[in-house]
Amino acid sequence: MPIWVDADACPVPIREILCRAAARWQIQTTFIANHAISLPPSPYIQRKQVAHGFDVADNEIMDQMTQGDLVITQDIPLAAEAIEKGADVFNPRGQAFTKENIRQRLAMRNFMEEMRNAGQVTGGPAPFSQTDRKEFADKLDRWLQRNRQS
Repeated sequence: MPIWVDADACPVPIREILCRAAARWQIQTTFIANHAISLPPSPYIQRKQVAHGFDVADNEIMDQMTQGDLVITQDIPLAAEAIEKGADVFNPRGQAFTKENIRQRLAMRNFMEEMRNAGQVTGGPAPFSQTDRKEFADKLDRWLQRNRQS
């Protein structure tokens, strides 16, 4: 049950939480990005730098992950694919993507993209907060406990 991280847009505090969890739980955690990222040395932490390009990191995650793995991503289309393949998926704010909510998330993403393209929406997500860090850490801990027991 490895963890796969779409690291291109993963906030540094979330990377740190994941690295600590990888060492504590001795779980293989792989960060995939199209740029160099700094990670602590550990036999449980790997990084893979892929070429620049549209969905290159996403495709690498999909090629490597299997059913039951955990994928951390903000990318909703990647989340949908990972769910289809049997992964558990949540974003760096600790919000789960599930079979029950992924269609709505995709529809909202597409709607917001259309609004941005039309110049109607210019803002992005709220700044990453301490509450977001705690939500993520709690969600990760629950996932690790549940999956370590099974």
